[in-house]
Amino acid sequence: MENECKVVALQTPFDKRRVQCVGVNFVKYLETIHYGESGNLSNTSSEEKISDSQTEFSVDVNYLRSLDPKEWKDQDHYAVLGLKHLRNAATEDDIKRAYRRIVLKHHPDKRKAQGEEIRQDDDYFTCIIRAYEILSVPAKRRSYDSVDPEFDDTLPTQQQVEKDFYGVLSKQFELNKRWSEKKKVPPFGDDTSDRATVEKFYDFWYNFQSWREYSYLDEEDKDKGQDREERRWIEKQNKQIRAKRKKEESARIRALVDLAYNNDPRIVRFKKEDKERKLAAKRAKQTEAQAKKAEEERAIREAELAKQKAEEAEQKRIEAIQKEREAIKRALKKEKKIFRDTLKSNDYYATDDKERIKHMEGIDKICEMLKTMELQELNKNLAANGREAFVKALEETEIKLEEERRALFSNTKSSNNSSASTKSSNKKALWTLENIQLLIKAVNLFPAGTVQRWEVVANFLNQHATNLGDLKFTAKDVLNKTKDMQHSDFSKSDLKAQTNQNAFESFEKNKKELKVVDKSDISVNDENTGNILVNGNNKINGHNGNGESTAPKEKASPPQKEEKSAAVEAKAWTKEEQSLLEQAIKTYPVSTADRWDRIAECIPGRTKKECLKRVKELVDQVNAKKKATQLAK
Repeated sequence: MENECKVVALQTPFDKRRVQCVGVNFVKYLETIHYGESGNLSNTSSEEKISDSQTEFSVDVNYLRSLDPKEWKDQDHYAVLGLKHLRNAATEDDIKRAYRRIVLKHHPDKRKAQGEEIRQDDDYFTCIIRAYEILSVPAKRRSYDSVDPEFDDTLPTQQQVEKDFYGVLSKQFELNKRWSEKKKVPPFGDDTSDRATVEKFYDFWYNFQSWREYSYLDEEDKDKGQDREERRWIEKQNKQIRAKRKKEESARIRALVDLAYNNDPRIVRFKKEDKERKLAAKRAKQTEAQAKKAEEERAIREAELAKQKAEEAEQKRIEAIQKEREAIKRALKKEKKIFRDTLKSNDYYATDDKERIKHMEGIDKICEMLKTMELQELNKNLAANGREAFVKALEETEIKLEEERRALFSNTKSSNNSSASTKSSNKKALWTLENIQLLIKAVNLFPAGTVQRWEVVANFLNQHATNLGDLKFTAKDVLNKTKDMQHSDFSKSDLKAQTNQNAFESFEKNKKELKVVDKSDISVNDENTGNILVNGNNKINGHNGNGESTAPKEKASPPQKEEKSAAVEAKAWTKEEQSLLEQAIKTYPVSTADRWDRIAECIPGRTKKECLKRVKELVDQVNAKKKATQLAK
C-alpha cells in the first residue's frame, strides 16, 4: 500500500488558439455552402461537380461558335467565360472556376470525342484562352474593364433629370463610381441630406480621380515594332490617343457633375438660404448704418442747437456788455457835460486869460483821465469847493500824465539800447579786411552820380562778400562804414583820396561848378570828418545819407570846403534821442500849449530850438527821398 501510486486529474483553464482549416473535407464543405449542395462527401468527378453548378455560369454556345479568333479584341471576354452577369464584380476565383468549367466542356479534344467537327485554324477555343489571359492578369483586366462594352457612357437628358432627379442621377453616379481610385465614395443622398453631406459629395466629384485608361484600344502593339525607334513611335502615338480619350472621359464626368449641380433642388435651396442670409445681413447692415446716421444727425442737431444756444447766450452777454458800456458812456457823457457846463458857468475858475487857456486845455485831460465815478465825485467837489477842487484835480491829472510819459520813455530807451547793441555787434563782425576791400572797390566802381548809389554798393557787397551767414548789408551800413573809414587815416589816404580824384576828373571834364546850396542858416561844415550837413542830411562827396546825389546827376563837383555858417555846430542825434523825439511828438499834439517846450523836456540834453531844427531836417529828408525815388523811376 505504501508503494501504491495515485493519479489525480487537475482541471486547467481553456486556451484559445487560431486553427487554419485545410484539407479536402474543408473544400467540400465550402463548395456545399457556396453551391447549395448537400454536405455528404462523395467521389464524384470534376465534370459532375461543375455540371451541378450550371446555374452560376451561363455560357452561350452559339455566341462561342460565332467568334472569330482574329477579332478577339472585339469579343466580350466575360460572356466567353460565362461571367456576363458578374462582369467586373467577378473575383479571381470566379474567373478560374469558370475557365476550368468551360475548358472541360469546350476543349477541342472533348468535343472531337463527342463527334463534333473541329476546325483547327479558326476554332473558338482560342477565344476562350484569350479571354482567360486577359481577365486573369489584373493589369490587362483593368485595361479591358476601362472599355467595357456593356458600360453606357451616355449622360441623361435634361428632361429625364427634371422628371426624376434623384432616381436618374443617383443611378448614374452609382455606375460611375466604379472608376474612382478612392474606394470610399460619398453617397448621392436625397432631399433630406444636410448641407455638409451635399457639399462633400460635389467636392468629391468635382475633384474626381479616375483609374480608367484606354490602352486596350491601342490600334497597334508596340511589341510588333521591328526596331526601337518604331516601338517608340508606336508608343508615342498610343499615348497621345490615350490622353485624348482620358480628357474626353474627364469632360464627361464634369458634365455629369455640372448637370447634377445645376438641377439639384438642394443646391437651389442652399443658394436661396445664402441669398436670404446675405440680404438679411445687408438689411441689418443698412439698418445699422441708418441708425448710425440718424444718431450722427441727432448729435449734429444737438451740437448745432447747443452752439445756437451758446451763440445766443454770448450774443446776449455781448449785448448786455454793450448796453452796460453805452450806459457808462451816457453816464460819462452826462458827467462830462455837467463838468464842462460847471466850468463854463464859472468862467473856468480862471483869474486871467492865460490861466483860462490853461484850464481849458486841462478840461480834455481831466475828461480823458477820470472815469465815470471819479468824474461824478469831482462834480460834487466842484459844487462844494469850486475853484479849489478844480485846481487840485488838474494838478493830479498833470502828475499822472507826467509819470506815464516818463515810464514810457524809460522803457523805450532801454529796449532801443539793447537792440542797438545787439545789431551793432553783429554788424561789426561782418567788416573783415576782405569786405572792407570790396567796399573800397564798390565805391570806386560806382562813383558819385550813380542812381541810388549806396543801395547798389550794398547789393554788390551782398553778392561778393564772404562769411555773411543770414545777415545782409544795407545802404545805411555801407554809408556808416564809409563815414568811419573817412574819419581814419586810411580813408584819408586811400578811399577818400580816390573818391575825390574821381570827382575832380569828372569836374575837369564837365567844367561846370557845383550848384550852391541855400539855407545856410541850418548848414554846418564838419572839418574833422569832411562831411557836410545840409538840412540835416549826411553827405559824403556830394551825396546825402540815402545815397542820393544832392547835385544834378550830369554834374560832379570836386571836393571843397564850405565856410562856417552863422549857426552853431550841430550835435549828431542818436537813435535813442530820435525815438524819444518821435514819441514826444505823438504824445503832445498840435493843440497842446507850449508844445515844443514839453517835447524838449522829454529829451535830455536837447533844447527847443534843436528839436525844431531836427524835425525840419527830417521833413527835408523825406521830401528829398520822395523826389529821388521819383527820379529813379
